[in-house]
Amino acid sequence: MFNLLFSVVTFVTAVSAVPTTRKKRQAPAGVPQFVLDYAPLVWLHSAEQYFPSDIAAQVSNSIPQVNFAAVPNVPNPLDLNNLDSLSKDVYLTSKDDITKNPTWIKGVKPDASGKTNNAVTAAVIVNDKGGGNVDAFYMYFYAYNWGGTVLGLQQLQFGNHVGDWEHNMIRFSNSKPQHIWYSQHSNGQAFKYDVVHKNGLRPIAFSSNGSHANYAISGTHDHTIPNFNLPGGVLEDYTNEGTLWDPLKSAYFYSFSAGENKFTPYDSSGATPVNYLYFKGRWGDQEYPTSDKRQVKLFGQAKYSSGPTGPSDKQLNRSKVCPDNGKDCILRTILVPKGLDELNELEADIV
Repeated sequence: MFNLLFSVVTFVTAVSAVPTTRKKRQAPAGVPQFVLDYAPLVWLHSAEQYFPSDIAAQVSNSIPQVNFAAVPNVPNPLDLNNLDSLSKDVYLTSKDDITKNPTWIKGVKPDASGKTNNAVTAAVIVNDKGGGNVDAFYMYFYAYNWGGTVLGLQQLQFGNHVGDWEHNMIRFSNSKPQHIWYSQHSNGQAFKYDVVHKNGLRPIAFSSNGSHANYAISGTHDHTIPNFNLPGGVLEDYTNEGTLWDPLKSAYFYSFSAGENKFTPYDSSGATPVNYLYFKGRWGDQEYPTSDKRQVKLFGQAKYSSGPTGPSDKQLNRSKVCPDNGKDCILRTILVPKGLDELNELEADIV
């Protein structure tokens, strides 16, 4: 027990020691101040090779394809301002062989201030629902997702894919944060804001090595069972305090009207692209067939899976803190992994 308490104190002290200069950020006029004040900071893993990536660069390094065939009559050049002209069947397919690890998929490592220089790597989307209720989505983009290994075996790798959109969502009531969502693979975790680690007002998210799933604590996280975050198992994510990233320093900012399904940039100069948010296709390659020498499939799991959908597919007008995916929405009140034997303690927090 003493060792556990010592570790917790050490962790909190380390997080609190993050230089306050990293809180500095810029945003256009109109973005609610509380959305900025409580914006998450992200710890990237110390072994991370695929850093946050420029959203526009993903498009310029891709060829739109459907069923592995090039799409005709594509705007030239294709960019964030006309990406919505493509159908929902389209995959933004890498021009390069991903197994060759082209430079652009490695993204941009944040500098000492937490900024990804010369790369816009995040999008902040604010859904004001009225009555003092606001959901703020902090969207993080990576050019590549490395799925990791199974049981630590390098020959068993699943879930690699081009393109990776992750996010935190904070639910506010009268400008005060109530809950925060951490996206993780096909699901994620929700916590009461008061219990998560913070730097000042800003909550901390830990991005897992390669997969970029977001967690509220550092360490080892088994995601075999969605929503449980066990401390070890078959499919493990790893998080630690490697490189600190401040997504606000290189982000686009938008308001979202659910009734109109409309995104409006807070920057009124016309410099902020918006139409890419309406693109319904995939931000990466289609899952390679087994006839492709790069592909390995075992027990129905593919080494290279399809790229993800974008921000508009993240349930921006969700009723619960968690997206509606058929799973219970557990609002956690403590920061430890949840085992099956602890489920009864959570029943009062299931909404």
